[in-house]
Amino acid sequence: MADGRAGILPLTLHGVGFAVAGGAPILEDVDITFEAGPRSVILGPNGAGKSVLMRICHGLLEPSRGRVEWANPERRGGPRRQAMVFQRPVVLRRSVIRNLTFALAIAGVAEHEREPRAHRALERVGLAGLAQRPAKVLSGGEQQRLALARAWLLEPDVLFLDEPTANLDPGATREIESIIQSIHAAGTKIVMITHNLGQAQRLGDEIVFVDRGRIRERSPVDLFFRTPATPEADAFLKGELPWR
Repeated sequence: MADGRAGILPLTLHGVGFAVAGGAPILEDVDITFEAGPRSVILGPNGAGKSVLMRICHGLLEPSRGRVEWANPERRGGPRRQAMVFQRPVVLRRSVIRNLTFALAIAGVAEHEREPRAHRALERVGLAGLAQRPAKVLSGGEQQRLALARAWLLEPDVLFLDEPTANLDPGATREIESIIQSIHAAGTKIVMITHNLGQAQRLGDEIVFVDRGRIRERSPVDLFFRTPATPEADAFLKGELPWR
């Protein structure tokens, strides 16, 4: 890392499974390692287990079996080294700038550093002119840009994105994609779920294809779309499996 800290990646899942009590398994025998660098896009039909997989990676869910290992785990009470942005952005009932300074305060950043860092983050995502506006009145695309700015503030090693443009129009989608590209260029690993196959090709370096709770295929983006290696992936790309 440029700041001298050891990176938390790679992230490795060993034999991970997940099921709700009394229900059918949602994930089964997932073995995967996410290394620093390449942008990983998770694709698969509706109900395949993509979002559950991401929430387990981020730590929002505990696996029913198996284990999740970081190379250098975050320390309790220490700065966050990973972040996640959801399909529906979560913003606080305060101004745009206070959404960011609050996140910095929680992270233990010195008070005199918070506003300058927050303003720089807003400039990076094109929201500098809206700093004093209540966050709740922003458009959907603006709220998503704010969520990305908040995630980017502490320069996480890895950013998980769960369909971040699913509810946005094409113009807002292009803006979000540009920000994601910038976050990646600044050195953050991107792990992203999308339902947009064109977006997967634009933003991904590799595809992780999930179907019925298992990872069926992992390959470079070009290879996946040109010659999928599994019947399930081929059927998915032909529109023969349901996806949203």
